[in-house]
Amino acid sequence: MGGRITDLRALKSGRVVVYLDGRRAFRLTAMEAAQLRPGQVLTDEEIRQLLERDLLEQAHEVALRFLSYRPRSEREVADHLRRKGFDTQTVEAELERLRRVGLVDDRAFAQFWVENRTTFRPRSHRALQAELRRKGISPAIIQEVLQEASPDERALALRLARERARRLRGLDPLTFRRRLAGYLIRRGFNGELVLEVLRALEQEKGGSQPVNK
Repeated sequence: MGGRITDLRALKSGRVVVYLDGRRAFRLTAMEAAQLRPGQVLTDEEIRQLLERDLLEQAHEVALRFLSYRPRSEREVADHLRRKGFDTQTVEAELERLRRVGLVDDRAFAQFWVENRTTFRPRSHRALQAELRRKGISPAIIQEVLQEASPDERALALRLARERARRLRGLDPLTFRRRLAGYLIRRGFNGELVLEVLRALEQEKGGSQPVNK
């Protein structure tokens, strides 16, 4: 495959086509192609190294685009790269590159996730654990982050119940309790705490029909 470079043609995609001995040979990222010039002779080994580095640059570009939307866990980045067709060796090399510059950090990601959820879509301690596990976060990191940032469970459940109760006004008591309980359970709160919160709301209203276990 080795030969003399006869042309370098830039594509709209940002990649560059390399022509060897008048034939279209392969494509490179602009970064890798910048070191080449017409007339330069490439050996098979030099081409192999160029293509290997180019593959890493492609993976890096894909990873950076994926990270541009929001922080990601290592597993999320790895899964995304594999879906894009990159092999295990390339994925591991890219993850190491991202770690070195702090663009993937599972602890920082877990902190972001808990803070974001607490602010915009509150969840129970148990629900947050499950979400972070699915993101590939280690149990040790999950425990540390939740201990530092997780709000008081009862206070959070009561706040959510009060907010939801305003949207359920007008329902009969049985339907009101059933829907409110379902809402809290879907957010990961256990049945005992849900019953406690329902009782607290009824007491705040001056007491209505008791909630049965």
